[in-house]
Amino acid sequence: MNSARDSAPTLDLRVGALADAVAERTPAPGAGAVTGVTASLSAALTTMVAQFSDDEATADGCQQLQRRLEPLADADAAAYGAYLAAVRLPRDDNSRAAQLVETLSAATDVPMSLAELAAEVVRHASRLARDGNPRLRGDAVAAALFGAAAVRSAAVLVTLNLDDHSAFCDDPRPGRARQLATEAQAQADGVAA
Repeated sequence: MNSARDSAPTLDLRVGALADAVAERTPAPGAGAVTGVTASLSAALTTMVAQFSDDEATADGCQQLQRRLEPLADADAAAYGAYLAAVRLPRDDNSRAAQLVETLSAATDVPMSLAELAAEVVRHASRLARDGNPRLRGDAVAAALFGAAAVRSAAVLVTLNLDDHSAFCDDPRPGRARQLATEAQAQADGVAA
């Protein structure tokens, strides 16, 4: 693995080092980390547009969202690592089934949080694309589209994590994540047209 990746959080890597780390034949960083980075950058771009639009409340709110999104890029890898450790437990281990359910649920919490937070970013970016500084409309639209992509990616991860596991057949997270993705995409498409 890239030595820069071994010692640095995902968002502390240079873009090239991050891309190299994602491209490596390792389970992480993967889609969850990339989704976290994308959502965080969408929030940062929305913050910039809000500042140029003299909308300090939205700028502060989006900066807070960015700060909440940033650690999720690494949290996804950690949660997935815990799940993989549970998968590797001997099949005759009495705690294996419970650990699989517990770690898979925790690994699903991360993309669910990503979806929820990125959906908030999309709402702000879409509003700024309509009502913010017109010179930065392209930035606001791009932020909404990137945010919507992050919401959809996170929703897919939530769904894939839980779909084939009987312990989660009544779990509301996949449906909620898909709803967030549909709403975010509609908002982004509404300002991109």
